[in-house]
Amino acid sequence: MTELVSIERIAAGGDGVARLADGRVAFVPRSAPGDRAWVTIGRADKRFVRARIERLEAPGPGRVDPICPHYDRDQCGGCQLQHLEPAAQATARRGILADALERIARQPVDVPPIEAAPLQWEYRTKISLAVGPGAIGYHRLGQAGSIVSLERCWLAAKPVDGLWQRLRATRSHLPPQTRRVVCRLDRSGGEHLIVETGPGRPWQDARRLWNALVGANPLTIWWQPAEGAARAVAGASSSYPAAAFEQVHPAMGETVRAVAVAALGDLTGAVTWDLYAGVGDASALMLAGGARRVVSVERDRRAVEEAERRGPAEVERIAGQVERVIGSLPRADAVYLNPPRVGMAAAAVDGVRAAAPSRLVYVSCDPATLARDLGRFGAPTGSLARYRLVSARGFDLFPQTAHLETVAVLERA
Repeated sequence: MTELVSIERIAAGGDGVARLADGRVAFVPRSAPGDRAWVTIGRADKRFVRARIERLEAPGPGRVDPICPHYDRDQCGGCQLQHLEPAAQATARRGILADALERIARQPVDVPPIEAAPLQWEYRTKISLAVGPGAIGYHRLGQAGSIVSLERCWLAAKPVDGLWQRLRATRSHLPPQTRRVVCRLDRSGGEHLIVETGPGRPWQDARRLWNALVGANPLTIWWQPAEGAARAVAGASSSYPAAAFEQVHPAMGETVRAVAVAALGDLTGAVTWDLYAGVGDASALMLAGGARRVVSVERDRRAVEEAERRGPAEVERIAGQVERVIGSLPRADAVYLNPPRVGMAAAAVDGVRAAAPSRLVYVSCDPATLARDLGRFGAPTGSLARYRLVSARGFDLFPQTAHLETVAVLERA
């Protein structure tokens, strides 16, 4: 069944939104606001359907030809918005954020224009690729069981792409049970390859792969078995925690941190928490901003060790889950939150509310889980402090995708 539709906007995840003649909403991947297109109806529900473009009748004003040949030819799912010019992408992300805050958090605020990234391409210092029979690459759009045989990722920084090209030529050296490979850079330009495997025999010939891959930059190969942590198995000696979280767009990551810490206000003499602290960058900024005491919490012990190595030594660092240790932390005046994409555990939200700091800054990479947690912070629950959202600002950390980074500022109500 086909129907002519008009695309109204971009929804979370990157699909265009249209309305069918019978009133149902249609989600249409690779569509642009203003498109008029004949779509084929796929999976259907009472209130919405999934559809795909069969023929474009008239393009929307922001539509462009994608640069990457994988995008249309292979329906690569690594990007969602390559068919939109940068300004149209920014408008789409701004709409996604505003919709989540209004519809889920029920704390609408005026969302300013998204802050653009200086690089639209070749910015990622890390790419994660699935491995399957005969293919290494990203999953196809909407097909979790199908992998695009990647030639080049146009989002990867040049050294990351260089490592991928060498690996692509020597993939026969990977262990047969490999499930995923991660190519990334550290801050000094060192290269890291993480090989994640399923059940099977221990990987004992990583040195052969290292010999085939080594180039001008120091290279460390890490092996992460199905049950266990990643460990260095070949190459340069490195204390860098290659499996720890760091922003894949470093320049924009620094911008976001600076804005977020500044939003905490005057920290002179304050006690602050840095929760989900990663390798400690925000903690260092808070201390430099005059905080009297900075306590950081991070569950990844290797990230904590890296933070200790980088300093400053005055930061009090705790390795553990936020929701488990938060009750033992000293009373805070301000709190910096940077949880993973899944957001905060309910117990962690309650722990912050029980401490009742005057101001919170929440850095998020997912508007939906951010909005859910903002609702929790504002809910009337016993004697716990309530917080209201005073501002939300989006940053384009992930050009060509539907993702964005948000800095949300909350004050005690």
